[in-house]
Amino acid sequence: MNEPPRILVIDDEEGIRAGCRRALEPEGYIVETAATGQEGLRRFREGNFDLVLIDVVLPDMRGVDLLKPILEKDPDVVCIVITGYATVELAVQAIRSGAYDFLSKPFTADVLRMTVAQGLERRRLTLEAKRLQKIEEEARELARAKEELERLDRFKTAFTLTVAHELRAPLNALQSFLWAILKGYIPPEEQQEVLERAAQRVQELLDLVDDLLKLAAARSEKGLEKREPVSLADVLEKVAPLFQKEAEAKGLSWTVEVRARPVVQADLDQMAQVWSNLISNAVKYTPAEGQVRVVLEERDGWAVGTVEDTGIGIAPEDLGRIFEEFYRAPQAKEIAPRGTGLGLPLVKQIVEAHGGSITVESEVGRGSRFVFRLPSVGAGRG
Repeated sequence: MNEPPRILVIDDEEGIRAGCRRALEPEGYIVETAATGQEGLRRFREGNFDLVLIDVVLPDMRGVDLLKPILEKDPDVVCIVITGYATVELAVQAIRSGAYDFLSKPFTADVLRMTVAQGLERRRLTLEAKRLQKIEEEARELARAKEELERLDRFKTAFTLTVAHELRAPLNALQSFLWAILKGYIPPEEQQEVLERAAQRVQELLDLVDDLLKLAAARSEKGLEKREPVSLADVLEKVAPLFQKEAEAKGLSWTVEVRARPVVQADLDQMAQVWSNLISNAVKYTPAEGQVRVVLEERDGWAVGTVEDTGIGIAPEDLGRIFEEFYRAPQAKEIAPRGTGLGLPLVKQIVEAHGGSITVESEVGRGSRFVFRLPSVGAGRG
């Protein structure tokens, strides 16, 4: 059940206070009074009023000076000033300062009741409009949340189907190899070769599962617990030698430049994954006699890692999709038929989860340049 409107009368004339009470209380209003500005302000701050009647001339202050603190507490409260003939200018000033209306002395009970009723109706409409606006905003927010949940649900479904598809191919092949041996279709002298092919398929499955687990870990908030100050230079210096022999075996020109030693707040293993995936791709997709160059530097509070090569490059139509889960460009499939398609999505997820970004520039036949940026918490010169 709604409470009756509460009205505060601030006037130094006892007759005005008593007259307002007599005229308004029979209408069902709760009326409180105050004889000074300070007393009125105290009562207003202690209570919840819908409308305030304020004399523009009070013993301790001007009534207009009460408007600011009153409206600061409740911007929707209705303020009506009471003025005599000689203070009409103050009433006009009060209207400009936020008062709703004014009453000129002497006024009748009917005029008072009408003015108060109009003021309260104005407050009701204002509050109702705000309530409806809030409902509309909440409805829009719910619609956005619903749309996001539906998008995530579609993504989850698509992701699950894709994972199932990616798992099915090597499992089918593995099953075929094993059944062929068990049924005696493969002569003993050929079984070693078949088992080796089966082992390759098992390794593909392990690689896929491993990348899926890494991707899930990168998306999980639990990874935040493992973050600590990490030197990207130290990580690079441990990772790079793992690929140097392969690069040199292909006759690649191999360069690693540590220009600075920025420190980032990060998961150590995930930083190693970023370097490993980017460098591994550069070496894998760069033909013999090509170049692979890795650079680490620090710019304006950002750790910047660059991995560039003179490899096969990425076609414009594929460039926008290389960070999608399981997507592999046709040129990449020609060189490495088997791959999970999760390496670059994993790198992007890790970098962005650490507050950074990654960009790529590439041209078919001329190579690619990946640049990732992470906020550094400290840096030293190499």
